[in-house]
Amino acid sequence: MNAPAVLLALLAALANGAASVLQRRAAMEQVEDETVGHGPDVRHPVRRWAQLVRRPFWLAGAVALGLSAALQASALAVGSLTVVQPLMVSELLFTLVLGTVVFRHRPDGRTWGAFLMLAVGLALFLIAAGPSVGGATGQAGRWPVAGSCAAAAVVLLVLLARALDGAARAAALGCATAISFACTAALVKEVMGRIPEGAAEVFATGYLYAMSGAGLLSLLLLQSTLRAGTLAASQPALTLGDALVSVVLGSAVFDEGIALGDHLLPATLGAVLIAAGTVGLSVSPAVAGDWDSTGTATRRSRSRHNR
Repeated sequence: MNAPAVLLALLAALANGAASVLQRRAAMEQVEDETVGHGPDVRHPVRRWAQLVRRPFWLAGAVALGLSAALQASALAVGSLTVVQPLMVSELLFTLVLGTVVFRHRPDGRTWGAFLMLAVGLALFLIAAGPSVGGATGQAGRWPVAGSCAAAAVVLLVLLARALDGAARAAALGCATAISFACTAALVKEVMGRIPEGAAEVFATGYLYAMSGAGLLSLLLLQSTLRAGTLAASQPALTLGDALVSVVLGSAVFDEGIALGDHLLPATLGAVLIAAGTVGLSVSPAVAGDWDSTGTATRRSRSRHNR
């Protein structure tokens, strides 16, 4: 196991979890301000975005997201997609811990059980699966096919989300966001792998520009996902989808592999624990329901009552 890649990926997951919680807090503050009449009635989407990005929690989340991107790029430069991206699932662990602080909710026993399942599942899967590093850059001719399939899937999921409401819409957008983030990570790895070949190789090819476009799309989709519903609805799709699509891209584009050998059973058990822990954390009382939507309003209501 590549220790630097593991450490950098875990730090990236921590920063990503912080970004999700902080920007969700900003989005909910905006919705609550509009609902109770303490904020401007912003009906135009552009004006609503302009109001959102000026909120301190959103700005702090943006800084955390930028830090996560830098740490993830560093991890991908020294490790494989099949190691780095599954480790990003640990974002949920950090989301839980940070969310309990920001939204002031204390986890119960069931939540800690899901926390433990996810942590053990990640360790078991990565140790048993033994992912191979693969190539520093993708195989020639494979990117157009992989990119076209990913783009088509994102478009279909976004169109599906427009026909849905509530948790279903958040889940569909979460899947689209996950695919976009996985493609961004794969393109980051491609660009980082070409840096030793010189600046001309980086700027002359289209990977850098594709990476920038995919990253911007991921950010926009993430904001729509966070606004569409609670973290409980979107987070499983975001985290598990990102990991799964990344493993597929790692194999299809970079010739990375998972050598199960005699470890099929523990690797499968680890994958099941990851899925169960992810879903368990997302629907637990600590992160589901009103944990990320009414806490702010409740505190404000108490503050006004005490004055």
